[in-house]
Amino acid sequence: MSPSRKCIWFWLVALLVIGSNPSIGEALQASVSNNQSSADPDKVLRYAFQIAETGFDPARTSDVYSSNVSSLIIETPLTYDFLARPLKLKPNLLETMPDISEDGTTYTLKFRKGIFFASDAAFNGKPRELIAADYAYSLKRVYDNQTKSPNLYLVDRKIAGMEALKQRQRDTGKFDYDMPCEGLQVLDRYTLRIKLNQPDFIFIYMLASNNVSSVVAREVVEKYGDDIMAHPVGTGPYKLELWKRSSRIHLVANPDFREMHWDAEPAADDKFGQETKLRLQGKRMPMIGRIEIFIIEETQPRWLAFLNEEHDFMERVPEEFASSVLPNNKLALPYAKRGIQLSRVANMEVGYAYFAMEHPLVGGYTPEKIALRRAINNGFNIHEHVGIALRNQAIRAESPVGPGAYGYDAAFNTDVNEYDPARSRALLDLYGYTDRDGDGYRENPDGSALLIEQSSAPTQQDRQYDEVWKKSMDAIGIRMKFNKAQWPDLLKESRAGKLMMWRLSWSPTYPDAEAFFVMLYGPNGGQANHSRFKNAAFDKLYEKSSTLPPGPERLATYREMNRIMLVNAPWRLLVHRFYNDVTHPWVIGYQRHPSLRSVWAYLDIDLEKQKAMAK
Repeated sequence: MSPSRKCIWFWLVALLVIGSNPSIGEALQASVSNNQSSADPDKVLRYAFQIAETGFDPARTSDVYSSNVSSLIIETPLTYDFLARPLKLKPNLLETMPDISEDGTTYTLKFRKGIFFASDAAFNGKPRELIAADYAYSLKRVYDNQTKSPNLYLVDRKIAGMEALKQRQRDTGKFDYDMPCEGLQVLDRYTLRIKLNQPDFIFIYMLASNNVSSVVAREVVEKYGDDIMAHPVGTGPYKLELWKRSSRIHLVANPDFREMHWDAEPAADDKFGQETKLRLQGKRMPMIGRIEIFIIEETQPRWLAFLNEEHDFMERVPEEFASSVLPNNKLALPYAKRGIQLSRVANMEVGYAYFAMEHPLVGGYTPEKIALRRAINNGFNIHEHVGIALRNQAIRAESPVGPGAYGYDAAFNTDVNEYDPARSRALLDLYGYTDRDGDGYRENPDGSALLIEQSSAPTQQDRQYDEVWKKSMDAIGIRMKFNKAQWPDLLKESRAGKLMMWRLSWSPTYPDAEAFFVMLYGPNGGQANHSRFKNAAFDKLYEKSSTLPPGPERLATYREMNRIMLVNAPWRLLVHRFYNDVTHPWVIGYQRHPSLRSVWAYLDIDLEKQKAMAK
């Protein structure tokens, strides 16, 4: 419930007095200059990305690799408890959880005093205190056309008054950051009130979204301009020391980081979580002084770098090694004897292959186009994909919603995506996709060539996926070719609508089914909606879902959205993968989190153990 009017008045008056006194900010800055980081520079964590980053401006990026880095540098108002399951939001830059009006339209945020942006040339080489206006500015950046944010879809049309700012930009060619906005009211130095256009019971998750709510300073953005991707400056536990694009990234502990102590609430029956809490509770964060990240696309050299102790952590044991490394989904004895630690979770993600719904060959909503897509879906051998390409390190996806998200139904089952080549061939025959020239491959109903072009990265893992697709399509008489390109290049082409078909996986930043269905919402075409799927009934349900509090009506809405998607087949649903992450024994406390983009600030390294094992 909201506090009484009397309490509100008291605190507003007190904070207005504080906000109007510049000496307070100066005193806080003097205080932070004496704040020495507890991170040990001898503690170095090394590991590799399998796909290259794109840059470190959260508003301009959406890929998980870039976000893994930027989230350590630039923070959000809320975060998640590191070990709480089910997932639990908690204050990060805020003093307390937001005050939310009963109708779900107003969020009042009170930022903590004494949080500073890291020292930077944009602030004349000094740290600068974060204030409420910084968050208002950061949210506006997402709406600014010049930012070209791929994350606008998450908040577009939600904040009151933002359409007026967008219209001003259309009229003048420039986004006016100083124009008053009804939905972003800075009440005082540390308090921001966000007013929404309609009730939204999911908006609270946006406050923890790295790609929407990372708080940046206007001085930094204006100083670095188009080079902002290489100059992330934030209030987080780390700073960017080195970036060699698509090759190497070095982070070092931020000496201006506030005093923060390890605290988490694992479930009582979470043995690992409880043991971690005993070891780390109360320690000042971050504990690791340096993080070095390499880009190694091929699985074998990445795995060897870990085995040779050149890296301390490996994200996801490659599926091709699973049978020898993880027999019966447990570490094989040779690895267990070395003290290697396994973190195995069913990740809150979905893997899928999309069809470009605006493409003249595979797109469209006429019966023959839907039949073609459904025939391809039924013809794809999902059993070989899971059992051979993924070595059983995944489960079949029956809906777009990943495990652990609100709205995920483990019992839901559909035959729409069942492997059934006989049904595929019957559908193709029925709608005129037949082999007219006797070469074993079908043509379109008008006699033109039927060639499905699926895009794919040039990695060994992707080649294995390609083999299953090619074998499956040959079996139903569909010719398929694979267009190879680096993943970042494919991402750009996909957003521009230039690909016919592409495989992706989606790991949302908040644990609700809406975070998955956002990829099918019509207005998000060119952003999260890579297929550019448009369906009026689906869009109406999507818009309704966030206005509903958790409960039967919202769940029913999600089920109907899933049904519409399955009928129209803009995707071939693939899998929810198990993530088998491994760390060497000197890494303390690692556990994958479904929503946090990076967890390194919560971990420690046992130098004594590391040195002893190196002998």
